[in-house]
Amino acid sequence: MSAPRIAIVDVCSGNLRSVERALAAAGADTFVTRDAAELRRADKLVIPGQGALGTFARELAARGLEAPLREELASGKPMLGICLGMQVLFEHGEEHGGIQGLGLLGGDVVKFAASAARKVPHIGWNQIEAPAGRDRDPLLRDIPDGAHVYFVHSYYAVPTDPSVIAVETDYGGRFCAAIRKDNLFACQFHPEKSQHVGLQLLRNFVQQA
Repeated sequence: MSAPRIAIVDVCSGNLRSVERALAAAGADTFVTRDAAELRRADKLVIPGQGALGTFARELAARGLEAPLREELASGKPMLGICLGMQVLFEHGEEHGGIQGLGLLGGDVVKFAASAARKVPHIGWNQIEAPAGRDRDPLLRDIPDGAHVYFVHSYYAVPTDPSVIAVETDYGGRFCAAIRKDNLFACQFHPEKSQHVGLQLLRNFVQQA
């Protein structure tokens, strides 16, 4: 069985190559592109991002990728969002006075409130677990509750529909660390920086039908 062709969407993000290397290690045939036609020819899509959501959203629009991504998602093609690639899926973001997202998911991206127990930004390793009473997502296969992954962010998503939450993390209070909606999975943490746990998640994404 040949490796799936996975397009990594180029939205002027600094972590493209590390994502590409991690996916290759997970068994994917990868390429980086900003060409809508190339997205259509791929078997699966990955939207990575780090930095400022406003810049990310503007670059996505400037490169004419919003409509193609919507079309590919609607077609049923598996899609993985990482960090800003998760945040941009929502309706609004608080950053820089307000940012319009893709609106593929209802909800807002809000800033952590700093406190003695919670430094902002949230940087480093933290544990993830599936919400209680929820079926575990296929991308969590062989990843136990309590596994550690790597975060770098000041903002987090608050979905309107809590049933889309696939993974939660406690950082001075519980927050949504990953979502699932049909063929779309997205995580706030960085699997490409999360060593064996992140590699397992990427491997699961590569292998899923």
